[in-house]
Amino acid sequence: TWTAWETALGLLDGGEAVAFASGMAAIDAVFGTTLRPGDIVVLPSDSYYTVRAVASSWLQSIGVQVRLAPTRGNGQIEALDGARLVWIETPTNPQLDVCDIAAVADAAREKGAMVAVDNTTATAYLQQPLQLGATLVIASDTKALTGHSDVLLGHVTTTDREKAAALRTWRTQHGAIPGPMEAWLA
Repeated sequence: TWTAWETALGLLDGGEAVAFASGMAAIDAVFGTTLRPGDIVVLPSDSYYTVRAVASSWLQSIGVQVRLAPTRGNGQIEALDGARLVWIETPTNPQLDVCDIAAVADAAREKGAMVAVDNTTATAYLQQPLQLGATLVIASDTKALTGHSDVLLGHVTTTDREKAAALRTWRTQHGAIPGPMEAWLA
């Protein structure tokens, strides 16, 4: 069941998908597999509230520096120096601000940073972040993709096999495994 769901997600996003028990489990997996003490993450100042809450509590407590920057006007480009990960959410939740994913991804790549795009609101139907230069695409599948509250799921898609393997290991070791019934319903 997971394989069928991940295959479908991979086709939609254009990479190798890893399913999670929730969107926040997928987000935590990205943070946990990419960030270490001393790293810098750039987040949208208007991103999903719980992402900012995790960053200000858990990430900062383990020594990850969190920089907040506006989405509108590609404001995250200004905060890239020394960053390991740039988190893009476009459109943002709840303000629906947008940025140019390709422009932010190009600037991040020049500075040596990975780019993760939360594509929950737009979905793969409206934008393809991996094709625009993102390293990782994350979504809470609980929302638009599966009908909003019909099931509780999330996923991360990447074109990097090593990152996909690290995400699968995280999922197993941290208990973020999706239920087979949820995957079947999705």
